[in-house]
Amino acid sequence: MIRVDFDLDRLAYDRDGLVPVILQDAQTYAVLTLAYANREAVARTMETGETWLFSRSRNELWHKGTSSGNRQTVLSIHRDCDHDALLYRVSPHGPACHTGAYSCFEGVAKSQAAYGVLAALEALIDQRYRERPEGAYTTYLFEKGVDKILKKLGEETSEVILAVKNDDPTEIRYEAADLLYHLFVMLRHTGIPLSAVLEELSTRYERPRKTE
Repeated sequence: MIRVDFDLDRLAYDRDGLVPVILQDAQTYAVLTLAYANREAVARTMETGETWLFSRSRNELWHKGTSSGNRQTVLSIHRDCDHDALLYRVSPHGPACHTGAYSCFEGVAKSQAAYGVLAALEALIDQRYRERPEGAYTTYLFEKGVDKILKKLGEETSEVILAVKNDDPTEIRYEAADLLYHLFVMLRHTGIPLSAVLEELSTRYERPRKTE
């Protein structure tokens, strides 16, 4: 359960019993969506660690990603100074917008398109890991186990090196994409999410730099 520093009953809900919720990517700090939640939605979010909201158009609770698979792991919840709005800092497992875009805000969607592709790839590989559809290449890798996954990762690394030696931009792009895919498969096999890798990179970037 996510711990928060406020009382659910002391939030300043509007006359419909709702508060606006800003969904923010915890790694990129990009705003993904503006939505609404009632007390029950916030409580379920706290209990499950995933995004629950309230649909004003359908007049019902909804669990983000139930139909699309693009769930969000909620890392923390924060209230504003007036207690009438919330901020969910999330780790998205796929696009946040129903259109398939990384963010519901057009400018952000364009500027964060690359990350959106990575998030969608991670979500797809996670789905393959859980469901193991017959005939899928990703299923084949998971079924064969770590030795096969590492063998393919090594092969793709070598092919990227050869592409660079050949000075062929098209080949480099193609082989680098294959390498990223197999790297994501390895990460899923070990249970390490992309967010953890990005957090590690962020930590390194924030370390004090030595001056000459």
